[in-house]
Amino acid sequence: MKECWIFGSGEITDYSAYKVPADAYIIAADGGFRHIKRLGLVPDLLLGDFDSLTDEMPKNCRIMTVPAEKDDTDMMLAVKTALSEGYENIILCGGLGGRLDHTIANIQTLEYIAKHNGNGMIFSERNTILLQQKGCRSYKKQEGAYFSLFALAETAEVTTRGTKYNLTNYKLTRDFPLGVSNEIVEDNADVEVKSGILLVLFSK
Repeated sequence: MKECWIFGSGEITDYSAYKVPADAYIIAADGGFRHIKRLGLVPDLLLGDFDSLTDEMPKNCRIMTVPAEKDDTDMMLAVKTALSEGYENIILCGGLGGRLDHTIANIQTLEYIAKHNGNGMIFSERNTILLQQKGCRSYKKQEGAYFSLFALAETAEVTTRGTKYNLTNYKLTRDFPLGVSNEIVEDNADVEVKSGILLVLFSK
């Protein structure tokens, strides 16, 4: 299924890590336009209040200007636009580093995507962040990456296979980070969530 890649103005240092599919729909959230230019790409949509964008506006893409004083972040507006246009697989880039409040807001945005029947992911050179709700999912081993699981709701009942420290019907809690710094030791790790919402991170 065609993906939507959204670029925010957070930190990006290694642009070679970003392999945007040729058929992806690309949204620049305000200052994220600078990252898209560095990648040699043209956004399909540029939106924001443009408080952090000093570059000349492009003439070959759709532009949506929004008020500076609003309830949504520019990244959230981009997500809402992507969902309204039928995109279910949404990758957020430039969503980590820099301001901590925006990093937390972007993690919360993953839950918004999930609640609206989408599949969201935050991607950076060193971190990949996803949400998993009830059900089973397999995760491919990433060389050099830790594999961490956190309860995003009060508790998340989890079973894992293929990790260094496996869990069996274990209730992770939001107030204790037991699931940090695990490792995938097989080709894939299987994670089953019986209840709750799980925050899944690959960190290098």
